[in-house]
Amino acid sequence: MLQKTPTVPTVTDLAIPPGEGVSHDAFRAAMSRLAAGVVLVTAHNPTDGEDGEDGEDVGMTATSFLSVSLDPPLVLVSLRTGSRMDGLLTELPVWGISVLAESQWHVAGRFATKGRVSDRLLFADLPYTRGEESGAPLMGGALATLECRTENRVVAGDHTLVIGRVLTAGLPSEDGRSLAYFRGQYRRLA
Repeated sequence: MLQKTPTVPTVTDLAIPPGEGVSHDAFRAAMSRLAAGVVLVTAHNPTDGEDGEDGEDVGMTATSFLSVSLDPPLVLVSLRTGSRMDGLLTELPVWGISVLAESQWHVAGRFATKGRVSDRLLFADLPYTRGEESGAPLMGGALATLECRTENRVVAGDHTLVIGRVLTAGLPSEDGRSLAYFRGQYRRLA
């Protein structure tokens, strides 16, 4: 007896009409099941110093960060469109990434807070070095640090995908595990 071959849906069959689709809450709940690494995106704005200081350091926690290409070495970070970091990286061509270790959950939380105090105070008691290419703060104790130059910016919904060419890569901490973000909380890898 012949069996009927099931019909495979095409991309057109799966298309969702404009204005329809999954709710924000359902999408957020589904994506919270995807574990992500945690990085600190940093930049040094030399023209925005307070009280005569030599510029200002800015930082932001991100969980949407990934490697894009080995040749050339490219990475991607997703920033909320219109955020302070998005605006700053529109003007500044170079920036830094610190891949946070599981012991640095307090750093991630500090730079993820909305309506926070000035970034100058957030960096005050943290160990960091300045990137040679970017001047951006690179966290001491991080598992890895990168300095990047923006190659491309792509607006995607309410975020901007910033693709950066990696200019330098360092491994400040020999040992340790990556800080993870899962189900809305910072986690340690087992």
